[in-house]
Amino acid sequence: MSPHDRSSKLKGPDEHEPAYKVGYGKPPVETRFKKGQSGNPEGRPTGARSKSSSVPALNEERMKTVILEEAYRMVGVREGDRLIEIPVIQAVIRSIAANAAKGHQRSQQLFGELVQSVEKENRELHEKYLETAIDYKNDWERELIRRERTGDTGPEPLPHPDDIVLNMSTGAIEIRGPMTKEEKVRWDHAREILADHNELIEAFEEMTEKRPKDKRLRKALERHRKIGARLVESVSHYAARLDEEERKREAFSSD
Repeated sequence: MSPHDRSSKLKGPDEHEPAYKVGYGKPPVETRFKKGQSGNPEGRPTGARSKSSSVPALNEERMKTVILEEAYRMVGVREGDRLIEIPVIQAVIRSIAANAAKGHQRSQQLFGELVQSVEKENRELHEKYLETAIDYKNDWERELIRRERTGDTGPEPLPHPDDIVLNMSTGAIEIRGPMTKEEKVRWDHAREILADHNELIEAFEEMTEKRPKDKRLRKALERHRKIGARLVESVSHYAARLDEEERKREAFSSD
């Protein structure tokens, strides 16, 4: 390439070509916005409102939503040498508790009232739950006794009253059985697995007695015993109840 050719490539557009090509993203010069001039010179009409400032619908509680969003918004707080993130409400409670511990009387009073309020609500809620569990258990026990006496049948209660274990000294409530039809299917399946697993453990125990020096066999037996223990812990009460009911039915039918 000659020097003349190289210099011609470095020149601008031919003087006969337009200096500004109109196309996509390149409107004609006369229609472009002028620097310092608004694209909407008349502005938004008086009284017009943006969508964000619209009045809430009657069924909306936007203030509650805003309060909860702010209460649980994460903020950074200093904890020793670390910077951690916690919800705003937790940061506020932590600040009140810290001031109360330092001897600030107003913070002590406020924090004490908060703790008492929460404990009272929890106690009332638990008492209501315990009362409901007692009523449910007693009502279904009476109904099942009536069915057994009259021979009536009906749907099985879920949860079963015998699966509801109440500790009246502590107020603890434990449900050791399924609470829905879907859960009952899974619990029944787990009970079947437990029965099969117990047979498997018995077979391993017999083999271990015949081959006491077999380390692999002893390890396998120990592993299956641990699995069986977890199964027993989860469904033993339920399985025992069903087994007892089956024995009662068999005894009744034989009579």
